[in-house]
Amino acid sequence: MNIIKLNAIPSTNTFLKELSATENLENFTTVVTEFQTKGKGQRGNIWHVEEGKNLTFSTLIKDFSLLKFNPFLLNILVSVSIVQVLEKYDLHNLKIKWPNDILAENKKIGGILIENTFKKTNFIEAVIGIGLNVNQSDFDNLPKASSILLLSGHFKNKDELLEKIILQLKNNYQSLLDGLNKEDFFWDIYHQFLFRKDIPSVFQDVNGLKFQGIITKVNEEGRLEVLLEDDNLQSFEVKEVSLLY
Repeated sequence: MNIIKLNAIPSTNTFLKELSATENLENFTTVVTEFQTKGKGQRGNIWHVEEGKNLTFSTLIKDFSLLKFNPFLLNILVSVSIVQVLEKYDLHNLKIKWPNDILAENKKIGGILIENTFKKTNFIEAVIGIGLNVNQSDFDNLPKASSILLLSGHFKNKDELLEKIILQLKNNYQSLLDGLNKEDFFWDIYHQFLFRKDIPSVFQDVNGLKFQGIITKVNEEGRLEVLLEDDNLQSFEVKEVSLLY
């Protein structure tokens, strides 16, 4: 397991992308830092963490075939792998909030940002950035955020958790390549953990308009499918709608 540990860098995703451009890295090479000064999240948000208390890392997956798999399957594999590990960490009501935030007891404890680069025809290289709130106890002005420490009542070994997540992701990915588990297997798990699925919810579009609907699923293109009050089914891109909770 090739893990590169750094004290502080602007972004693990940027560091790993630049390193991969100059060196022939092995699959699942991982860069982890104690503090990320310019961490990025979904929708261009900044990922704020307290230095030394959380997990901030990026993992490389090379030669992901677009001929065999849908690109959103990477989001599925990563979020499912994290939840499968966290199920063993005294956490309750674990959920995946579309597209790939990790929640426990309706609090955000983790986020994922995947950046894909085309390396050759029909193949991409994915840099998977993951942030997990592990031992942080103070989330001033972030009422929807929490950590494994606050929710479980116990400090956790960050290195141990990191290795478990990488190993779970690696095993899930290999089982997919070997045909041991089909795509549908991971899609089913993702939907089992999908936050607010089949529950009436309130959404807000890019114009600030609020509306009600029920999440039915995430489709193969990664769009969120919502059954509206008029019984029409509408799908949304990540930047088109927000779930209010």
